[in-house]
Amino acid sequence: MTDAEDTAADSPLRTTRDPRQEPPAKEAPDEGVATEGAPVPLLEPRDGIPPVVADAEAFAAVVTAFAGGTGPVAVDAERASGYRYGQRAYLVQLRRDGAGSALIDPVACPDLSALGAAIGEAEWVLHAATQDLPCLREIGMVPTLVFDTELAGRLAGYPRVGLGAMVENVLGYVLEKGHSAVDWSTRPLPEPWLRYAALDVELLVDLRDCLEKELDRQGKLDWARQEFAAIAAAPPAPPRKDPWRRTSGMHKVRRRRQLAVVRELWQTRDRIAQRRDVSPGKVLGDAAIVEAALALPVNTAALAQLPGFGRVGRRQLENWQAAVDRARALPDSALPGPGQSAAGPPPPRAWADKDPAAAARLSAARAGVSALAEQLNMPQENLITPDTVRRVCWEPPAVVSGETVAAALAGYGAREWQIEQVTPVLVRALGQ
Repeated sequence: MTDAEDTAADSPLRTTRDPRQEPPAKEAPDEGVATEGAPVPLLEPRDGIPPVVADAEAFAAVVTAFAGGTGPVAVDAERASGYRYGQRAYLVQLRRDGAGSALIDPVACPDLSALGAAIGEAEWVLHAATQDLPCLREIGMVPTLVFDTELAGRLAGYPRVGLGAMVENVLGYVLEKGHSAVDWSTRPLPEPWLRYAALDVELLVDLRDCLEKELDRQGKLDWARQEFAAIAAAPPAPPRKDPWRRTSGMHKVRRRRQLAVVRELWQTRDRIAQRRDVSPGKVLGDAAIVEAALALPVNTAALAQLPGFGRVGRRQLENWQAAVDRARALPDSALPGPGQSAAGPPPPRAWADKDPAAAARLSAARAGVSALAEQLNMPQENLITPDTVRRVCWEPPAVVSGETVAAALAGYGAREWQIEQVTPVLVRALGQ
């Protein structure tokens, strides 16, 4: 995992005996769900640091071992976000009863489909599965069953769901997270990094078992299974349309000619970053792109005066100025327009002017969903996505009823448990 984790102790878990009936109340967690006393630092994998698998023979041995193992498979992947172009995996970690732990170098072994097939029918235990599954899919590893310990923690009501915090609060161990944001494309990988990577899967199945027990106690286990099934069945995300529009600071750029400069600089930067295999931010920062778009410099001397360009070499400066010049030379018909409105309702801040009745529906719906989420002791966005609530409130069914609202929610991809919980709330809100 590449995101830094906070390992400080969580506050006690709040649970409810029947989340559909009773308000949340602080209770003593079941034995095995949370621990008492000082947490224990976890310093070494129980079987030691496994050697990095980097050739066909060693990989075949891992496939055989994991095919012969039993129970769920803990899976993790390390990327080089902020260092390399894209989000490919640079290390894959696995652990399974009967097979032990394995660390695989997907640069040396770029096709892990044999391993994916060997464990494909088993349940894969991941933390924040949606972060790792795309890069795992690229190397041939696609699960059929998933248990996401981060999402399980959210549904169970844990206030902090990073892996370090969850392991500490649930199992009573402290994971060292100091290497979470390092450059995992480094070769050879230092031993402390490998130790950290092996420990990330050391207790993942133990954490899964405790969370399953807690979800079952709260009456939420079926809800979690529906969520996990949706994750496993989700298709790969399509490429973003006009990704240059996501440049940080774009809200400052108003004129179409300026938008063209952002587009040209962003695309030039992306080509350079891809060719060099480095993070685009290491080639040119978003802030510099926006500054150039606002200033529309006429030559390299003017460009060099802008923040972000002062220390750029002359050749690079000429490349960036050429991009600006291309945008300046475009005919008006070729200039990009304002950002295309996404399909669906306008931003909520505009509702009061555009449709006061819809604004009132949204206000009532938000209040109702917030109260229900608090009652169920989970984040609102896991109860139902805010976008779904907005869409239903903006264009409610012609006849508001439990059946029509449930059908609308299903059409927007809500799971059965979400529909069951949220439909009464939205019926009341839409009927006001």
